[in-house]
Amino acid sequence: MLTKSKIILSLIFACIGFMIAIQFQSIQEPKERDTRDMWEIRMQLQAEQEEQQALYQQLDELETTLQLYEDNAEQEQINTLMESVEALQMEAGLTDKTGRGIIITINPVYEESAGPQVYPSVTPELLNRLINELNNYGATDIAIGNERYIGITPIRYVNGETYVNNRALSDIPFDIKVLSNEPKRLLDYMEVSQSKDDFIIENMMFEINVEDNLTLPSYDGNIDLEIVEIDETNEAGEG
Repeated sequence: MLTKSKIILSLIFACIGFMIAIQFQSIQEPKERDTRDMWEIRMQLQAEQEEQQALYQQLDELETTLQLYEDNAEQEQINTLMESVEALQMEAGLTDKTGRGIIITINPVYEESAGPQVYPSVTPELLNRLINELNNYGATDIAIGNERYIGITPIRYVNGETYVNNRALSDIPFDIKVLSNEPKRLLDYMEVSQSKDDFIIENMMFEINVEDNLTLPSYDGNIDLEIVEIDETNEAGEG
């Protein structure tokens, strides 16, 4: 039981004990022969009954106060639990998220050639390599086009197209939005990254800009808990 609840209960029991002690003392103390008439006795009895009724009313008020406190404490616990759920949803990518970050726009590069050119496309290998570098350089959240990238996001090649979250990735140009606690530092890393060179080889280039108010969409796919693995690295005894 909470400390305030214990204090209220202690006050209730103290009042009860005090009244019992007074009544017990009044019974034990010897009295002189009662010479009052019946009217006086009835008036005294009525006064005692009124006092007893007032005591019951005070006890009822204390019990009501205690119940209100317990209800409020329970609601506070519910609110705390809801806040924890919301924080976990945001951390898992299940809600929109706004913050500072960078936007990487992937554009095609056309060569000066008289012959026909193949329109470049982003392969799963290029995309996975880019995501790994972003994570290594301080990315906290990533969205590829309109798809939120989370820990279980599949990136694969299907019938000649790259799929992210089981949806085909649009043709370039498209944006990759990245949140970071240090977006300027992340931009500097990406300007000299291996991924930038890899995209140039495939006739694509980066255009990177820092944004102070960048919003990423939420992950709207179904999460299969059977494929989710429990991270046990934070258990007791492990650092």
